[in-house]
Amino acid sequence: MATEKPAMLFAASACCIALGAPGCACADDAGDSGWAFKLTPSYYVTTHEKDASDINLRANRSPHALWVGHYRRGNEFEQSRTGYEYTAQFPFFQVVPSLQFASHGFAGGSINAQLGDTVYALLGVGRTNARDYYNLNFDPNDSWVYGVGTRLVPQSTLSLFAIKDNRLHTGQIVTHLVWRMSPDDRRRWTVDLSAKRGRVTPDDETVSGNALSVTYDYRDVFVRVVRDKKVNFTAEDQTRLSVGLRF
Repeated sequence: MATEKPAMLFAASACCIALGAPGCACADDAGDSGWAFKLTPSYYVTTHEKDASDINLRANRSPHALWVGHYRRGNEFEQSRTGYEYTAQFPFFQVVPSLQFASHGFAGGSINAQLGDTVYALLGVGRTNARDYYNLNFDPNDSWVYGVGTRLVPQSTLSLFAIKDNRLHTGQIVTHLVWRMSPDDRRRWTVDLSAKRGRVTPDDETVSGNALSVTYDYRDVFVRVVRDKKVNFTAEDQTRLSVGLRF
């Protein structure tokens, strides 16, 4: 059974910013014309665990983003969540603060920044109240983020960044190399290769693993497949499948 632990919502914002788009709402932003929605059902298969499912609905309008979601793993654990995110855009940088709340008493907040344009730095920090939450971001809790990215490659964005525990003395660190390529306005590939090292608690053994995530977008539909070794720094491996619709 995987450990329920505080989500690091800032990690999700950091990954989105790392794709190089103008804000975490990049793929879902409806501009000033109205709300844009993204519905993402996911299915998780983990060694020595019951299968799990999650459904997430995200809504964007200009700099604002709202989401609601629900995670369930058999009769063992389930949790509902909601959150809000704001993208503040400036000439040469952007800042993305966010808040998230969930059942079982969870609350957390984050702030992330992208500094620069064609070549940019990524910086972020986040905190939770350390209440139970199944970590659907699969990165360290209560962490720093730091890295770099570039749009110099034609039709692509490349970024390299690390997310590191700064509070719970677990030694957790995940390093991501993300490539996002859009050959035209209908299609997009996103590949996220990551390596992790750390432990669930200071008393556990250190584990090392890697993960590969591949996402393909075609118009308003996308599919994501992930293979994650030592998921959430446990002894288990996980395969994730997500499909989504933007409307």
